[in-house]
Amino acid sequence: MALAMDVAALTRFLDEVFPQVAADFGIEHVAENRLTVRLKVAERHLRPGGTVSGPTMFALADVSVYLAILAQIGPKALAVTTNCSIDFMRKPAAHADMICECRILKLGRVLAVGDCLLYSEGEAAPVARASLTYSIPPER
Repeated sequence: MALAMDVAALTRFLDEVFPQVAADFGIEHVAENRLTVRLKVAERHLRPGGTVSGPTMFALADVSVYLAILAQIGPKALAVTTNCSIDFMRKPAAHADMICECRILKLGRVLAVGDCLLYSEGEAAPVARASLTYSIPPER
């Protein structure tokens, strides 16, 4: 299956549709059913105790699955999260970028399921694992 959107197209889409958060994320790699995204960690992403917050890690996983799906099907702004489960396994580094390695496990007509491993840059062990399901809008 050929990709519907490459790194440049996904970056433009994110800039146009989600300008409020687009600068936080950098798409590093896209391939069939796989995507790698960097979260540029800033002070606003930290929680008390000096670690990246859970909502920030959710955002990274959510954006990653969303973009991985769009890479396969094209720009469908109204694809939405219907379920998310996150396991927080280790404390992430406070001032290191976070890397999300995402893969699409199932891509159907109306639902897609993705799996993510989140890492602090430079660390071998993941800090979190997330599984997300997305609803894909029907063609009109």
